[in-house]
Amino acid sequence: MAHLRLGDEAPDFTAETSEGTLHFHEWLGNSWGVLFSHPADYTPVCTTELGTVANYSDAFKKRNVKVAALSVDGVESHKGWIKDINETQNTTVNFPIIADEDKKVSELYDMIHPNADNNLTVRSVFIIDPDKKIKLIITYPASTGRNFDELLRVIDSLQLTAYHKVATPANWQEGDDCVIVPAVANEDIPKLFPKGHTEVKPYLRMTPQPNLN
Repeated sequence: MAHLRLGDEAPDFTAETSEGTLHFHEWLGNSWGVLFSHPADYTPVCTTELGTVANYSDAFKKRNVKVAALSVDGVESHKGWIKDINETQNTTVNFPIIADEDKKVSELYDMIHPNADNNLTVRSVFIIDPDKKIKLIITYPASTGRNFDELLRVIDSLQLTAYHKVATPANWQEGDDCVIVPAVANEDIPKLFPKGHTEVKPYLRMTPQPNLN
């Protein structure tokens, strides 16, 4: 059983999906990725989640993010469930749902938690960068639906902080001020952050979000 940590390479796999055979790393290409698992098809909370992801399709596309779901049921079951999702959530599911009947992918990604359920996957989320490195792992209990606004917020932060020497403070939203990372010397700030900065404490230096005009 794998125990994946942040910074690990996301395991590659080949699997059947609702949209045909998927070679995971090849499918991701140069995109960011979100892989999220579901205990089973035809479950109520997951039906709302998959509908939400479909409705957020443009938001993921704008961020160069590909999304794939996973459940331990088979392709035909997935296709029937998709009809229900489209009908009840007023959407069109336009991303692959991985069939993981043999639980190979679930085991690669440590999605089976025996103290929760021996057979069904827990509701995990992995965000993966274009280098195929895992940047975020969240695991939710079966009773609590995932917050996809939060996942988009995290993706915005990850993409910002990957290319600029900043971190994002608590409750940060797109457009808010950012924290200049401690590794940046004071004398280098004007060159790196021409919008200016505020020194709250020597270790807490704030600057406007650098990638906005």
